[in-house]
Amino acid sequence: QVQLVESGGGLVQAGGSLRLSCTASGRTFVTYAMGWFRRAPGKEREFVAAIRSSGASTAYADSVKGRFTISRDNAKNTLYLQMNSLKPEDTAVYYCAAKQWGGPSAIASDYVDWGQGTQVTVSS
Repeated sequence: QVQLVESGGGLVQAGGSLRLSCTASGRTFVTYAMGWFRRAPGKEREFVAAIRSSGASTAYADSVKGRFTISRDNAKNTLYLQMNSLKPEDTAVYYCAAKQWGGPSAIASDYVDWGQGTQVTVSS
């Protein structure tokens, strides 16, 4: 099990940027594939991006491809999501999640541990 804490959310104007961080406890972070998901008001949780435990491969939702970049620093037990060219429809609570072994996955049920979420609000 790994404990996850997100940070970096906030209010930004459309076209702006934010970088989310997710810090993990424990010494096994390097063994986990990691993902970012989001839930907008009144909508289902949706996949945003994911990354292999080594960082060697990534996956993105079509809606964020080319605008968002997922990365990780295993030495710091930290996952990142760089979000550029933000749109009002990106407004949501963003969650990081940990998946034991394997590659990146867009399936929420593949992830075993979740953070508490951080709010991102994009104004028009």
